[in-house]
Amino acid sequence: MIDLQYISIRNYTTESGKTISPKLSYQTFGKPLHSAPIVLINHALTGNSNVVGEHGWWNDIVGDHKCIDTNTYTILAFNILGNGYDNDPTQLIENYKDFTARDVANLLALAIAQLEIKKLFAVVGGSVGGGIAWELAVLQPQLIQHVIPIATDWKSTDWVIANCHIQDAILNNSAQPLADARMHAMTLYRTPESLTQKFERTKASSNLFNIESWLSYHGKALENRFQVSAYKLMNQILRTIDITRDRTHFLDVASKIESDIHIITINSDLFFKADENWNTYVDLKSVKDNISIHEIKSVHGHDAFLIEFDQLARFLKPIFSSVSKSNTALKQQVA
Repeated sequence: MIDLQYISIRNYTTESGKTISPKLSYQTFGKPLHSAPIVLINHALTGNSNVVGEHGWWNDIVGDHKCIDTNTYTILAFNILGNGYDNDPTQLIENYKDFTARDVANLLALAIAQLEIKKLFAVVGGSVGGGIAWELAVLQPQLIQHVIPIATDWKSTDWVIANCHIQDAILNNSAQPLADARMHAMTLYRTPESLTQKFERTKASSNLFNIESWLSYHGKALENRFQVSAYKLMNQILRTIDITRDRTHFLDVASKIESDIHIITINSDLFFKADENWNTYVDLKSVKDNISIHEIKSVHGHDAFLIEFDQLARFLKPIFSSVSKSNTALKQQVA
């Protein structure tokens, strides 16, 4: 197990009115905390805090001399409460419907305050992690310099909620819930064209297509490293992203975010549709100057943010090279 650090949150009341005292686990990478600009990275649905290094899920983007350079930044990554990565059964969540994406963002805000962090250079998140980034930016409108939501949205659309509802039914009714839910989800994360390009109707055996073998592999792999309660909770978090819930109109809420917002969408994403993100950009641009949007071009759909690293890095580099350039300029002035 990776060496995790912990923060205890006392007497937090969820949006549903439940009081809990959770223990959040996290990891840091790169420069020591408080010695460099801090980048918070939120993991996706079946991800975890292990961003960099052996088994790091984002080594193509984060690391030594990578786009998000660990020689320049402190990388901070929390495990979403109940994701099971800490192997602590006392921190698993059975009453998962008591929690929302905003609860996760609130817990992150409390943990960040305990770490005495006054400013985050950036918050980056893909998929559900990006939705949590939106929620955190609304809760703490002055905390973050750059908010970077990738392959996500500020709200769960009817389409996302519908598929989360199906996932919940599978997780509660299937004889092999993790494997079956994962196989269904994989068809949402890719596109028909992506699967055609990858498999071309080839067969693994006389009775089994390669696409079937691939889906079964991913289902079994998740069974070996994840827990049903964690999947139920993360699916619930995904379906409850909504920065406007119990608040006012989107523009009223989002315009209060002082951060620069850099939306990164995917043209073929069948889950968080590009059109929704472009509508967000156009609407918010009318009241907020410091917002931009970039679109990954890919056949691979939602998972393109974990595949098209060259395109993603091209969009991120101007943001994350600014600190390096400033440091270089300062050194030259001193010299």
